[in-house]
Amino acid sequence: MKATKALVLCVGILLAWPAMSEQAQVSPPDGQASTSAGAREQLNIVSTTQDADVADLLADFRARHPDIEIVHTKINSNDIYNQIVDPSSSSAAPGDIIWSSAMDLQIKLVNDGYAQTYVSKEIAHIPDWAIWKNEAYAITAEPIVIVYNKKLVAESDVPRTRADLKSLLSRKPDTYRGKIASYDPEQSGTGFLFITRDAQITRTTWDMIRAFGGAGIKLYSTTGTVLDRISSGEHLIAYNMIGSYAIERAKEDASIGIVFPADYITLMSRIAFIPVTARHPESAKLFLDYLLSERGQKFLLGRSVGPVRLGLGADGVIPADRIDAVKPIHIGPELLTYLDQSKRASFLKRVAPRIAGSIEIQGLGFQTK
Repeated sequence: MKATKALVLCVGILLAWPAMSEQAQVSPPDGQASTSAGAREQLNIVSTTQDADVADLLADFRARHPDIEIVHTKINSNDIYNQIVDPSSSSAAPGDIIWSSAMDLQIKLVNDGYAQTYVSKEIAHIPDWAIWKNEAYAITAEPIVIVYNKKLVAESDVPRTRADLKSLLSRKPDTYRGKIASYDPEQSGTGFLFITRDAQITRTTWDMIRAFGGAGIKLYSTTGTVLDRISSGEHLIAYNMIGSYAIERAKEDASIGIVFPADYITLMSRIAFIPVTARHPESAKLFLDYLLSERGQKFLLGRSVGPVRLGLGADGVIPADRIDAVKPIHIGPELLTYLDQSKRASFLKRVAPRIAGSIEIQGLGFQTK
């Protein structure tokens, strides 16, 4: 499958879920020529991404299109959804391109007719699973990993598969009781997505959830908090973490170890689309093409965010012996399943008795950094 060979990735971009929105305007450099989008064209980007995470990317796009005035607005995924469905609910400028890590909400907006069709000039270089209706485009392919404390977890204890992790918790219950962490599936949208994805891939997920409950797993809403507590030794192993954040932290923190599971590696994506209400659709098309271009994808890769583009290779991201284990979350209507509140409630109700009485919820609202 062409997607599998291309997916070499890592994560992170983006999951910032602040209560307040932020805007960053990128000023054009002096002495640059105009672009095909027209003089003083604008581009309003609405995303869940921290300004710092995309500053280099936006600066490079600006240098290539100096007559486009860029405004980047960062708001949380629920507010993005509400702003598209009910523009009167927000005072923020309407987006020309919407870029979010909330895969299910993005697909619901597309499914409900809020996106316009655009066949990107880069479409031949994007795997089939990463495009839906020529409206929704995955712009990243980010691995979900296991993180552990390299200084405190014995090499023989490092789990290489989910079965290894379950076995470890059975063999050494006292050592790892209260030392396992993950996202809270009730508070964390992506955490819920990851664990439901696990359940779709293998029925043994329920055995693992039960093992987590027996180990007194601690559940969190933020990646940053989990990584801090792995680093400090308060927790020793964290399951289903977004890889890009872990990889970036490991560059500075020698205590952070990362496992790309040998049984399978879930890939999540940030999804972008151009809304039908875009005031500057031509600028949005230029930016979407740039995001999917080799140059744009390499800027994302520089932040340890896995590229979705075919042929970029896996150097420094997913180990070569793990490439065949990649299982991307396909862009499409299957992501709508658990937006059905009855199905979501049913899943959480099934999880609850397996971990009841043993968990500790930390934090309110989902952030990943």
